[in-house]
Amino acid sequence: MKTKSPFLNSVVEYMYSRHYAKKSIETYIGWIAAYIHFHKKRHPASMGNSEVELFLNDLVVTKNVAARTQATALNSLAFLYKHIIQNELTLELNFIKSSRHQKLPIVLTQSEISRLMQHLSKRNLLVVSLLYGSGLRLMEAVKLRVQDIDFEYKCLRIWHGKGNKHRIVTLAQELIPALRNQICQVDEYLQID
Repeated sequence: MKTKSPFLNSVVEYMYSRHYAKKSIETYIGWIAAYIHFHKKRHPASMGNSEVELFLNDLVVTKNVAARTQATALNSLAFLYKHIIQNELTLELNFIKSSRHQKLPIVLTQSEISRLMQHLSKRNLLVVSLLYGSGLRLMEAVKLRVQDIDFEYKCLRIWHGKGNKHRIVTLAQELIPALRNQICQVDEYLQID
């Protein structure tokens, strides 16, 4: 990830060297850039607690962000000042805390999921079934390998998931024949190649 700013590029390099997830880096850089632009491109080293408070207040008053969004912005700036500027923010920051709550996610009922699955192509059905049936995240399903599937114990091993953590999830009994079939098809393609 490259930006036009040498300063932001140095933050990106620091975060990559500490093995932060790409999504975390993008989020933090986005908030740090927004903070810098809010203060008319002043360097963060020339600013401090009062400028952070002004920025966080503006997020609530002007942009009406949710509490979690404001917290993410604060975490990004706390990271910036602690690790990059090496001048930590005070714990007594005085800013308006957002009272707007995060929107609740819309969850489909079982019948809605069934109807959705009926309209999927065969090519996408297995992946979507893994997402729904085993609770996989999209990239976890994409990165799933044959050796991570344990048919005997009916589980999947997920390596380096969100937060770079490993976990084991259950494998729905109904998906076992489809997974075995997919493995056989891929083996046939490899034999032809």
